[in-house]
Amino acid sequence: MAGVAAGLGQFVDQVVEVSICLLELFGVAVLVYTAVRAFVGWLRGRGRIRLDLAQGIALALEFKLGGEVLRTVVVRTWAELGILGAIIALRAALTFLIHWEIQNEERSLDGERSLDEEHSPAGERSPER
Repeated sequence: MAGVAAGLGQFVDQVVEVSICLLELFGVAVLVYTAVRAFVGWLRGRGRIRLDLAQGIALALEFKLGGEVLRTVVVRTWAELGILGAIIALRAALTFLIHWEIQNEERSLDGERSLDEEHSPAGERSPER
């Protein structure tokens, strides 16, 4: 019975390690894709670059945070758990700040849009940003 439990524990550890690597990879892929897309948007003069970039960074951080939470399953010592807790707290704080920035940027864009509509002649719509 002890052999089965040990084998099952090793299997779970391997599944968790692969899952962590996949989540980390997804986070990096989302971040790189978002950065390239934002750069191309900047070259073309798009107006929503900051908002799109912030949303992509937030999504990438969510994937990375998921990997860190999964990593708590395979932690063996209190020191590792403390370091992991600090990393999770830091990433959660960054995610919170980015979401706050997204909300502010959306309000700013909405304010600009409403100002454009007020100052444009009746019947004309301002171009989408």
